[in-house]
Amino acid sequence: MTLQVNDISKVVGGQTHIKPTTLTLETGHFNVLLGKTGSGKTSLIKMMAGLDPIASGQIIMEGQDVTKLTTQKRNISLVHQFFVNYPHMTVYDNIASPLKVVGMAKSEIQGRVEEAADILQLRPMLHRRPHELSGGQQQRTALARAIAKESRAVFLDEPLANLDYKLREELREQLPELFAGRGAVVVYATSEPEEALLLGGYTGLMDDGNVVQFGKTADIYRTPGSLMAASVFSDPPINTAVVKKLGDTVSMGDATWQTANGLADGSYTMAVRPHHVTPVASPQNTVALSGKVLVTELSGSESSAHFAMPGADWVSLAHGVHPYEIGEDHPFYLDPTACFYFAPDGSLVTGETV
Repeated sequence: MTLQVNDISKVVGGQTHIKPTTLTLETGHFNVLLGKTGSGKTSLIKMMAGLDPIASGQIIMEGQDVTKLTTQKRNISLVHQFFVNYPHMTVYDNIASPLKVVGMAKSEIQGRVEEAADILQLRPMLHRRPHELSGGQQQRTALARAIAKESRAVFLDEPLANLDYKLREELREQLPELFAGRGAVVVYATSEPEEALLLGGYTGLMDDGNVVQFGKTADIYRTPGSLMAASVFSDPPINTAVVKKLGDTVSMGDATWQTANGLADGSYTMAVRPHHVTPVASPQNTVALSGKVLVTELSGSESSAHFAMPGADWVSLAHGVHPYEIGEDHPFYLDPTACFYFAPDGSLVTGETV
């Protein structure tokens, strides 16, 4: 099963909400739409699901043009971040509802409902109503309905957003297994980069109604195509500074390092993730920096320090507990092989990544 989005766009009141977008989404892995609130994730999902009209382009499912088909005729499932269940129905009837609509035999409905309920640990709740369930159980019911329907495509629009931390962690780990081997294209929208990394598969980075980069999630992390993409996958925020390249030397204030990246001479925006800036030198972290410590934080087994250098405030994230003093000048060390270099338009020029 393949879902192809060919140059589709969305226009509302003369304003373009989704810029022309082309994607090929396949089975066997999660297809993640990652972006902040308002970036267009939900709009794109609604267009693919047939809930919102498109201004141009085509949507092809398994070789069939479904652009003008209703949502029901596309054989898709949609799970929202809100617990969308029928309040007057039992859990059993909620899961069975799309199967009853298409006139499926009662025996087959029972088999599918019970299988989905077992997968999501809902068997003891089948005769309860939604108001008798916890938030996690309600969302499990919505997921069970999507599994029982055996749709060609399943759209999950931030389905874990309204759950507490523990439930999010549990369901996040289970989701890839829930849909593995079912032959459906799974599209998952989230605003959390960590969630995209944990789910793996492929990711489309969205910004202002545009998919700015699409590919294997791990590849986008390792080789972001733009400063925006590099910034998305960095927590704490990625460090940036204007650097100059001359010959085989890159300079940033008083700090210099050698590069064999083939950059043309000139000015660039350099970016490096905080875990490549440490308070202790190592064989990788060799470029000496110095900055005034502004804020420190100990989180589990890691220490972070926000520090100020001339023209830039950076963050260091290092394993272990490190003795920082607020207001002191402290040495830090940069790994030059982990730097990304970006042109004035924000596009990646070249660079070694780790």
